[in-house]
Amino acid sequence: MKKLLMLTAAVSSVFAPIASATEEVNVYSYRQPFLVEPMFDEFTKQTGIAVNVKFSKTGIAEKLAQEGEYSPADVVLTTDISRLVELSNKKVVQAVDSKVINENVPAQYRDSENEWFSLTLRTRNVYSSRDRVGKLGADFDYKDLVNPEYKGKICTRSGKHPYNVSLVASMVAHYGEAEAKTWLEGVKDNLARKPQGNDRAQVKAIKEGLCDVALGNSYYLGKMVNNPKQVSWADSVYINFPGQEANGTHVNVSGMAMAKHAPNHANALKLMEFLTGDKAQQMYAEINYEYPVKEGVKRSELVASWGDFKADKLPLEKIAENHSIAVKLLDETKFDL
Repeated sequence: MKKLLMLTAAVSSVFAPIASATEEVNVYSYRQPFLVEPMFDEFTKQTGIAVNVKFSKTGIAEKLAQEGEYSPADVVLTTDISRLVELSNKKVVQAVDSKVINENVPAQYRDSENEWFSLTLRTRNVYSSRDRVGKLGADFDYKDLVNPEYKGKICTRSGKHPYNVSLVASMVAHYGEAEAKTWLEGVKDNLARKPQGNDRAQVKAIKEGLCDVALGNSYYLGKMVNNPKQVSWADSVYINFPGQEANGTHVNVSGMAMAKHAPNHANALKLMEFLTGDKAQQMYAEINYEYPVKEGVKRSELVASWGDFKADKLPLEKIAENHSIAVKLLDETKFDL
């Protein structure tokens, strides 16, 4: 009993409930506070339900497993398909049967067992130097990164970063393990430098002339455009959507799941449905320059200016199935070395 009381006190101290609200829902989130708190504030305004949040950079799946049935978590927010699938694989989330969510989130962007759902979309783009390369043609594909014209001209962050692992996993799904490995070897041979930094650092490298093209997520361009110290980086590149005459541009996501032992099940469901609705989807689009997962919701003006694109139709589950193979290929090719 003493251990139970200590555990309950420990997990309860994580949250700071809003005293004026009579009901609550508890969220564990990988997403940064400024990205999600505006949506939570709107949800509380509409429903009177307080949203108590614990932000973390790592270890949420492990924390849920450790807390077990005594966990206070109701909803989990995370980024990248691999982290969503990890929640299911570790059996720390539960299936959610919601007509509202299923109507708002296209099938390719949710779990077939309804254990996780995407909230926003982000594309894995190729940035090109305005001065030295120009806009890449509509026929440009990820496979073209191995071409001789890009020898010593490509920059990217670590191949082991989840964004790149997911891209490699999609290549495995489309072309098979052997061809994906050959592609990775070709990209590695064309790198201008050892993989390093984050996505914005690759655009900075283009601005500085260290490379001519780089892999990067779409929303980072929006962040740089609106950062006085980085706007010159953004102005130095074009954003390109690979695969428009092939499989389409690779899409990754941010998403959500309901914790296995959610103590506030009804309120958790209300929050999850709200996050897939028009209001929250529009707020996501404006705040973080991501693409709404719900069809028909307008993109931000800046994101819309980048143009339309054809997204890869590969279900996220299919990509996730090849995650371990992708990591193995990155090791075998010594991509980061």
